[in-house]
Amino acid sequence: MYLTQEEKGELFAKHGKDSKDSGSAEGQIALMTGRIEFISQHLKTNRKDYNSERSLVKLVGKRRNLLDYLMKKHIMRYRAIVKDLGLRK
Repeated sequence: MYLTQEEKGELFAKHGKDSKDSGSAEGQIALMTGRIEFISQHLKTNRKDYNSERSLVKLVGKRRNLLDYLMKKHIMRYRAIVKDLGLRK
């Protein structure tokens, strides 16, 4: 796996409530963003890996749905996570 348990705990502690808070939308979005970056780097060297390309597209869609949920329900949390992760230019 690309992240150890300690690295995931740090990620959740930074974006969630604590290191065990894997259910918050912010923690899930941060984890998905890391996976998206990892798969994107993989695809730069392995152009014909279509299975990884498909899973990247699905993962981006899941992150988009979570971001849409946050935007509808908690606009301040949405703005904070977008700013922290640098998702919008």
